[in-house]
Amino acid sequence: MSGVGPVEPGEHTLVRETPPPRPRGRLVLRYERHRRTVLASATVLVALAGGGYLYASRPQPRPAPPPPYPSQAIDLVYVAPVTGPPGAAADGFSFTVLLSVRSGPPVTVTRLTQPYDGLSATSSPAAPFQTKSHSARKIIVTLRVTDCEKAPRNPGLPFLDVTLRNARAIEAHSFILGTRYARDLSRTLAVACGNVSR
Repeated sequence: MSGVGPVEPGEHTLVRETPPPRPRGRLVLRYERHRRTVLASATVLVALAGGGYLYASRPQPRPAPPPPYPSQAIDLVYVAPVTGPPGAAADGFSFTVLLSVRSGPPVTVTRLTQPYDGLSATSSPAAPFQTKSHSARKIIVTLRVTDCEKAPRNPGLPFLDVTLRNARAIEAHSFILGTRYARDLSRTLAVACGNVSR
């Protein structure tokens, strides 16, 4: 075979005729007319869906830890007895404690009492009062003997009951103020109730 021209069918070959194109439907015709708009809209929808998925599945920062419980954030320390003016009542004992808030939000003292039936307790400042974080406040506590029969004669480890509140919780907590406080309280009780026999 040589020459230039179209290839002709050989012997015993049949030429197939291609069927005429089918008529196109309305949807196909519309797509062909608006193909760019449809492709651009589909691209925007895919980009929005991908961006939304990435935004929703992004790593979240850890929430801040909750503030400490009020009893874990403060220190209550016995400082010293308060000497009253001459002629002060012998049935009372005033002393100073130091309340320090180490961390967290401010702490409010809502109640300050002691556990013995024969004694009453008042404080200055009177409860409720608040102490800010990273600060300290001196509190003067006055105990008065109301009934010598119910007052302890020689308290071993006396404590103060304090109700505390901060942004996390309200807690009732007992603070043991140490041996100096026990010794000073025992002396006062011995003077106030020295005539009572047990």
